[in-house]
Amino acid sequence: MVNVNSASIRAKLKDSKQGSINSLNLENLSEEDLLKIENEVCSYGDTVHYAEKPKFFKTCKDSYLYDTNDTPYLDLQMWYSAVNLGYNNKAINEPLKQQIDTLPQLACQYLHKEKVSLAYMLAKGVERNLGTKGRIHFNVGGAQAVEDALKLVRKSTGKSRMLAYEGGYHGRTLGASAITSSYRYRENYGEFGDRAEFLPYPYCFRCPYGKKVETCELYCVKQIERKFEHEYTGAWNPKSKKSEFGAFFFEVIQGTGGYVIPPRGYFEYLAKICREHSILLVDDEIQMGFFRTGKLFAVEHENIKPDIIVFGKALTNGLNPLSGIWAKEEFISPDKFGPGSTHSTFSSNSLGTAAGLAVMKEFEAHDYESMVMEKGRYFLTRLKDLQKRHKQIGDVDGLGLALRMEMCQSDSFTPDRQLADKMFQLGLEGNLQTNGKKMGLILDIGGYYKNVVTLAPSLNITYQEIDLAIDLLDILITKSK
Repeated sequence: MVNVNSASIRAKLKDSKQGSINSLNLENLSEEDLLKIENEVCSYGDTVHYAEKPKFFKTCKDSYLYDTNDTPYLDLQMWYSAVNLGYNNKAINEPLKQQIDTLPQLACQYLHKEKVSLAYMLAKGVERNLGTKGRIHFNVGGAQAVEDALKLVRKSTGKSRMLAYEGGYHGRTLGASAITSSYRYRENYGEFGDRAEFLPYPYCFRCPYGKKVETCELYCVKQIERKFEHEYTGAWNPKSKKSEFGAFFFEVIQGTGGYVIPPRGYFEYLAKICREHSILLVDDEIQMGFFRTGKLFAVEHENIKPDIIVFGKALTNGLNPLSGIWAKEEFISPDKFGPGSTHSTFSSNSLGTAAGLAVMKEFEAHDYESMVMEKGRYFLTRLKDLQKRHKQIGDVDGLGLALRMEMCQSDSFTPDRQLADKMFQLGLEGNLQTNGKKMGLILDIGGYYKNVVTLAPSLNITYQEIDLAIDLLDILITKSK
């Protein structure tokens, strides 16, 4: 470990008797000095240090981040789809600034108009689009909202066993980890007696059953249906007509799993199975919500009606954190889920709800559904053109502006994590030359084999920026082979 009081840093200390870290003149420190301090005082457990060398950024605007040398980086992941409306968006920033000057703090036992107005817009949006009445319950982060959904399911059904998907990601709190399939998130934290049962997701490019989507006739969902044929599958008691499971937690499009998109009709079939066996449907929209797929919520692309919807991230365009759940009236009415059923000090906070309200007003003021679908089709077409030039691109797919590019070896199928990692790192170095300019490219790598470039650009990305993205991706693949 590097000693903070190294000679290069000690020389920059303000005059003081102690010469302690508290007296550092932080304005005059170089990035190298800051990295040394970070190595001494910051936890590595909060999901940083994925890059070989962590990157410092100074400013941001629209689809771009800018480093301390003012080099522009086209961002194609927008903070894991949290900044759907672009960086430093005045339409969102200004209402938040006004809120800071009027009602910046308020305990959640009191009301403010921003909370009620935002809840109304969200609830009415679901009612309009899915035809179901419900209520909104706020929290702070996505994982906390998942915890609230778990509590609601347990209280409504009396069951603690859940179904979830392989490749699904719902957060890293203890409860959310229990329904997230990656064992590495649970391994160091003891036994999880309430761990979900994980089922294969319909990952057609890498079908776990070795089927082809053109001829499989939804074989994968029929394997789920089989679990309820008789009592010896351990999921269903045909005499009492009761299932062991309270709910099925799912992402319509898997996020961290690599933006995997299901085949048509899959979720409609799954919903039928769950309804017949009194298993609630919990739709996790934390990464795909708020027009990422061209709809307010991705589940609107499917002919199903979930019992609970979990949302977060892009609700405030990445500003003051806010998350929540929508649930059907029959589960979350005050007599069923009363005051104190679950609570966080900062849930429904005035700053977050003000930002969320501004986001929802932006969606109402513009036709994001048509805009996102048109841009998504264009982007996907350009990605398919790129695929023709590089056999290392095994699969491309997308819905709206949730797009995937799966990097493979020269057989166009064997996962190539090393190639994807190299692309990520080269993009972050900021030395890509295009049109006589030096640029960087911000990517996110996900997927079961960590070989999928998941693309979640700003919904306001221009067609010229999409073309630029293709040029930069072309350069990265060529350099990384």
